[in-house]
Amino acid sequence: MKSTFSFQYKGNLLPLYIPVVMGVINLTQDSFFEGSRAFNPESALAMARKMVLEGASILDLGAQSSRPGATLLTAKEELQQLIPTIQAIKAEFPSIWISVDTFYANVAQQCIEVGADIINDISAGEFDAEMLTLIAQSQIPYIAMHRQGDSQTMQINPTYNNVVNDLLSYFIQKKKSFDTLGIYNWALDLGFGFGKTVEHNYKLMQYMNVFQSLNIPVLAGISRKSMIYKPLAINAEEALNGTTALNMIALERGANILRVHDVKEAMECIKIHCLLKNQQ
Repeated sequence: MKSTFSFQYKGNLLPLYIPVVMGVINLTQDSFFEGSRAFNPESALAMARKMVLEGASILDLGAQSSRPGATLLTAKEELQQLIPTIQAIKAEFPSIWISVDTFYANVAQQCIEVGADIINDISAGEFDAEMLTLIAQSQIPYIAMHRQGDSQTMQINPTYNNVVNDLLSYFIQKKKSFDTLGIYNWALDLGFGFGKTVEHNYKLMQYMNVFQSLNIPVLAGISRKSMIYKPLAINAEEALNGTTALNMIALERGANILRVHDVKEAMECIKIHCLLKNQQ
């Protein structure tokens, strides 16, 4: 049976029963993958044009580097990068869904006011106590990611009793608290690489279909990450082929959104995946 998942906001509908691509545009020079970095609103707009042409349904804008060991930016510093970029992209592509990658409620609020359509929070509302109140009041689509620790500590010996069961329990509790707040318009992100070893990441990938039991859309963010390039003894710049392989596996295990640096290749994955599904 087809999923009926969708994002809804301000009278607009983004169906997710056919998986969609979220293209990553990093407004920071500290991103782990150089190819995703935009130096100013003009270069971000150029990247947006390419991603929209290649089939992206969502553009994910982030000013905060979330790589292990990254230095935390202030909300003011984030806003200086995000606001003019959102305005530039929305002026040219008013119907594209713009996701803002932030854990600050104030940043989310101001970005919503200039056209953001989705808030992508790597802390799942745990960094800023005001975030979930804002999401509930605005009813904007929300992506809640799991991570263990913060950017300074998350890769220092991450430990779980059982990584799949632990994350399933985590999102069961999130769903209960979100239901209480009236937040239903959301997706979960397992947080590959955020407080997880390579082995943890592959265990989650193997059992990703377990999370379909929550009846919540699932975002897979594995693009060019160390879970790909470390086992292959390459670097992020060389990790596109491995990314494509894992994106197809993620689709087979129920991913609704692929968050990627390379839109064309991810769209090709989805098209082939859909061809296979239609033969069943």
